[in-house]
Amino acid sequence: MKTRVGARRPSRPTGAKRHPRGDSSRRPEATAEAPLSAAKKVERSVIELPQSLTVKELGELLKVSPAQIIKELLNNGFMANINQTIDYDTAAIVAQDLGFETKEQQTAELGLTEAAEQERIAEDQSALVPRPPVVTIMGHVDHGKTSLLDAIRETNVTAREAGGITQHIGAYQVEIHGQKITFLDTPGHEAFTAMRARGAQATDIAILVVAADDGVMPQTKEAIDHARAANVPIIVALNKIDKPNANPERVKQQLADAGLLIEDWGGNIVCVPVSAKKKQGIEQLLEMILLVSEMGELKANPTGLGRGVIIEAELDKARGPVATMLVQRGTLKVSDNLVVGQVSGKVRAMFNDRGKSLRKAEPSTPVKILGLSEVPKAGDTFEVVGDERTGRLIAANRAKQKQAELATAQRAVTLDELFSQIQTGQVKELNIILKTDVQGSIDPIRSSLERLSTDSVKVKIIHQATGNITESDVLLAQASKAIIIGFSVRAEPGARKVADTAKVDVRHYDVIYNLVEDVSKALQGMLEPTYIEVIDGHAEVRQLFKVGKNEVIAGSAVTDGKIGRSDFVRVNRDGKVIFDGKIASLRRFKDDVREVATGYECGIGVEGFNELQPGDVIEAYRKEKAS
Repeated sequence: MKTRVGARRPSRPTGAKRHPRGDSSRRPEATAEAPLSAAKKVERSVIELPQSLTVKELGELLKVSPAQIIKELLNNGFMANINQTIDYDTAAIVAQDLGFETKEQQTAELGLTEAAEQERIAEDQSALVPRPPVVTIMGHVDHGKTSLLDAIRETNVTAREAGGITQHIGAYQVEIHGQKITFLDTPGHEAFTAMRARGAQATDIAILVVAADDGVMPQTKEAIDHARAANVPIIVALNKIDKPNANPERVKQQLADAGLLIEDWGGNIVCVPVSAKKKQGIEQLLEMILLVSEMGELKANPTGLGRGVIIEAELDKARGPVATMLVQRGTLKVSDNLVVGQVSGKVRAMFNDRGKSLRKAEPSTPVKILGLSEVPKAGDTFEVVGDERTGRLIAANRAKQKQAELATAQRAVTLDELFSQIQTGQVKELNIILKTDVQGSIDPIRSSLERLSTDSVKVKIIHQATGNITESDVLLAQASKAIIIGFSVRAEPGARKVADTAKVDVRHYDVIYNLVEDVSKALQGMLEPTYIEVIDGHAEVRQLFKVGKNEVIAGSAVTDGKIGRSDFVRVNRDGKVIFDGKIASLRRFKDDVREVATGYECGIGVEGFNELQPGDVIEAYRKEKAS
């Protein structure tokens, strides 16, 4: 845990300075002829301190005992042990109290460390060897994803391991004909896409589970689009073929309609009939996975330092942070020092999916490890570094730059910025997720949008469906750098929140012409900027005053915020908006004013509307250009 002493220290008399006390024999630079502080200033005028370090490391840098460092920390109101991490500001206060001048170690040194890591990632082609494929199972709810996973585990793991599976780690390996296959046990396509949105492309093959008695359902189509957007090969597992009402041919027709043409029908999609319940076709499915992986020529370099991705992580009350990792290149070993996103640590122990302790893990191997300082996030990448201190420095530097990175990170494509991104070559395809209220609206909108494609940019509908915009849609848009267009539908509250956080552009339309025109103008750089409403305040109408022949002034009390002379206003009556316009006049007593704050009374004239009544609520707002 990283702790920082505040800027204010305990007050001391003006001009007073605290000097270190203790046995001078521990500090050979001090002599009888020269005071300790003077010796320090001569021999070590400036000490470079990193962004974070332990109490012990600070003592080593200053060449004083850890006990002396702990004592100085206590004098500044902070309790720490010898292995506790402190930040630069805290360390600098202690060092200055001991007579040192300090400066912060430049982040350029950390940049060199990361550059070295990037250079290490460039793999020697001659060292590449075949690796096991990594597989994710997706499909519609109740179509048998969990049952299929269980069937694969039971037939390929339990049969070979006495006592069966001892623990579940979110990923596991099976073996067939001497070759291994790694399965990621994710909840479905949403988890798959959420991980991809964080930059982790962990999956090589997607297994699409479709029930032979139920056919292609909405979530089946979503899974297809998510797998396609990730450019992952799809294998169809046609489940529940043992049921009397199973109709494989009908399902194959539905898959063809969804864009997946099975090999039997002249396409290139592998389809394997299975029954998870009766454990039929499991071996054939595994053989097809191996065949598809051979065609993909999956290889990795097992030599060198390990690197990979976090599948899942949790805080165990007894063991601390526990992370399930997938090694993607190199070899991960016990005692390796790690950086995982903004977290660092050391591999204290490592286990496979059956709870067996391991000393090392090669590419495509899933493992559970102990030893991280905090719980990392699923989708974070991990990398092995030379020592613990380097790991802490890199993690601290990443944490420090997090806000800046978020500000400068590549945003999802927006219609407002589309033309400039096309001009600079950042965008070659405009990916669109289309959600409509009825099925009949999809085809005309899709065909109209696809006709807008030019030589510079292709308009591509990566997912289409009926119903409101969901979190799954937003995650897919984030991962695919797509925009979302809703036709006569709205975004669910959770989806809107995620879209705002991820900066995903969500557009709503009720007229097809307007929808197509906006996309066309965006492609040509002619789209007008969008504006957002900012609510300034509310006022309640208390009484009415007639001025002249036609004008009515509403004597009102500002209940919250403020009312501005240049604001737009909405008149609300019984919870419904009855008028939307502009303020014609704003007065306090007989004086025209620019604004009126909460708690004050004023007279409001609404341009073009004289039907105000006592009890009406006037909502003042302004329009700002969206950033």
